[in-house]
Amino acid sequence: MEYREIVAVTGLGGLYQLLATKSDGAIVRNLADQSTKFISARLHNVTPLESIEVYTSGENVRLHHVFQKMKDHESDLPPLDVKQDNSSIKHYFKTIFPEFDEERVYVSDMKKMLKWFEILKASNLLDFEKYNQAEEAQEEDDVAGTVTAEKKAAKETAAKADTMEAAAEEKPVKKARTKKAADTEAEAAEEKPVKKAAAKKKKEEDGAAAEEKPAKKTAPKKKKTEE
Repeated sequence: MEYREIVAVTGLGGLYQLLATKSDGAIVRNLADQSTKFISARLHNVTPLESIEVYTSGENVRLHHVFQKMKDHESDLPPLDVKQDNSSIKHYFKTIFPEFDEERVYVSDMKKMLKWFEILKASNLLDFEKYNQAEEAQEEDDVAGTVTAEKKAAKETAAKADTMEAAAEEKPVKKARTKKAADTEAEAAEEKPVKKAAAKKKKEEDGAAAEEKPAKKTAPKKKKTEE
């Protein structure tokens, strides 16, 4: 039997070992008297202890962390009886776990934890070392994942900066090319009037030559009359 198998059942006191689940309920064993029973899903909800979290002034903690603190302080500050007054119970939990959020963790919850601790202790289920190791390994994986993500983001940012810098360097070249093209177009525009003037001059010369031809033809005609 392991801690991860232990569940709390609504409407029933104590703790239970979850033996099997069915579509309409579950079969559980009472840790106190070892009796086995079927519980209907219509009447009861089953909650694994390892899934329960406790409110603190910072991030929530798993229930087994509270049990671990109770175990660590057991020699100098034994768990109280649930029949103690509310102020004494609050003081106990605030002493062993200063981060407790007193506004959101009710005295009824504290009394329940005291009862559960005694049941788990009687069943030798207070060894949470492997759960703590699993959480530490998960935290290391999360940190490694965060570092990897940050490095990737830094690389992408650097690559983007390089691309922008390269694009900025290309712009003057494009502008120079554009200016050169404009100069070429201007030169071509200047050549057009020159060509038009040359064509006009040639046309005028052709016209003058055409006028001279009739003069040459009339000259022999004049000579014939004189004879």
